[in-house]
Amino acid sequence: MAKKQVQVAGRTLVTTEDGSHSIFAPQFNEHYHSIHGAIQESDHIFIDNGLKEALKSKSNISIFEMGFGTGLNAFLTLIFALNHSIEIRYSAIEAFPVEGEMLKRLNYAEIMKANCPKDYFAQIHSVPWEKWNRIIDNFQIKRHYTSLLDYQPGENYDLVYFDAFAPDAQPELWTADVFKTIFDSMNSGGILVTYCCKGDVKRNLKSSGFTIEKLPGPPGKREILRARKV
Repeated sequence: MAKKQVQVAGRTLVTTEDGSHSIFAPQFNEHYHSIHGAIQESDHIFIDNGLKEALKSKSNISIFEMGFGTGLNAFLTLIFALNHSIEIRYSAIEAFPVEGEMLKRLNYAEIMKANCPKDYFAQIHSVPWEKWNRIIDNFQIKRHYTSLLDYQPGENYDLVYFDAFAPDAQPELWTADVFKTIFDSMNSGGILVTYCCKGDVKRNLKSSGFTIEKLPGPPGKREILRARKV
């Protein structure tokens, strides 16, 4: 089980089973990441089954993340770019930014130090909102302080990390209309990956034009979804 450590502004920092941190958000009754292992979950879903799959056909990738949250997915993507010859443009939205004091306590940079010797994790959180910021030569990020329902995509994406809180907590973000907006903002052959494999989510993705496939999940989760714009 995850161990509670400290509370900041109503949110609770927890240590997950792989030693990396997550946050419990009481307003949604949800953790930001799996208590079975935050880093291993993000690596499995978004890097191994998302980014690596997209790179089979492209070397320059435009990514959209729904749910910037702790910044873990962006950080792991930056590390991947740091160690591979690929160019990444990373757009992310967040309606409920994590507080600065909580961010300082997250241990992702410490755990990933061997793969990322500089504290790029702090940089992706300190750059200005609403503008492009280049962190390393081949990774730039633009964070939008907004909700998905208000967001207007500014470009077409090759890869989408759909990491909203669960449908029970945020049902308005998992509708067919939302997925159709995302579908229309993606390039042909684009990929969407998400941890959620519920029946309604699968049906809404299909009705929006995606083809879907179920994949084995990370520890603690049986299956995840990968969807494509064919």
